[in-house]
Amino acid sequence: MSSKQAVRSLMMVMLLGVLSCGSPKKIVYLQNASANAGKNATSYELLIQPDDMLQIIVSAENPEVAVPYNLKSTSVDEAMGGQSLGDVYLVDKNGEIEFPQLGKIKLSELSCAEAKEKIKTILKDHIHNPSIQLKITNFKISVLGEVSTPGVYKVSGERITLLEALSLSGDLTIYGKRKNIMVVREKEGVKSIEKVDITNTDFINSPYYYLTQNDVVYVEPNKTQINNSVIGSDIRTLLTVLSFAMGVILIFTR
Repeated sequence: MSSKQAVRSLMMVMLLGVLSCGSPKKIVYLQNASANAGKNATSYELLIQPDDMLQIIVSAENPEVAVPYNLKSTSVDEAMGGQSLGDVYLVDKNGEIEFPQLGKIKLSELSCAEAKEKIKTILKDHIHNPSIQLKITNFKISVLGEVSTPGVYKVSGERITLLEALSLSGDLTIYGKRKNIMVVREKEGVKSIEKVDITNTDFINSPYYYLTQNDVVYVEPNKTQINNSVIGSDIRTLLTVLSFAMGVILIFTR
């Protein structure tokens, strides 16, 4: 075999070796979808937590009757074109709000529907057939690490899935670990970290499929990206190795 043929053969073997290292199991999401078909996903309700900002508006058949039970807020939401937020309450560290005429009302660990019903029940002694509007206005999540656009994202509704959060951030880069995405969560003052494998559909039944307010999602870089930070990109490394190998072969086959 000539030296040129030897070089070509070596290059083919090395390239095939590099290409064979890639595996769909490390990249593709929801790989066992058929195995989970028909299973019931975990139910989810957003629960009110300390430091939440609640927009609460009380109305009645006679509008004047409801006036004393509403705050006079001048705050605005720039994301909504400068519109007034209405009556905004801060949930304190004890999970309570200071409600006009009624004093302290504890709302933490209640869903928005439960909180509305609780306020409505209290108001029935003061207003005939009161109507309550309630919404969490500062629901946000953070996405960090190996995603296209890391940042803090405001959630307009009452729930968001982990996959939706990753979509907001432009999805994972090719260097992001799909098998152990970290979700940092605080509940009743206790912080926890859970690792989620989005290549396996089992995670849709976990408590971390739906994110809660102030959750932090961190996508860890894989070994390739860590190595790249030290030795440069894979392509440059491969070309260097191939060039060196070709030089060695040419020297010893003259």
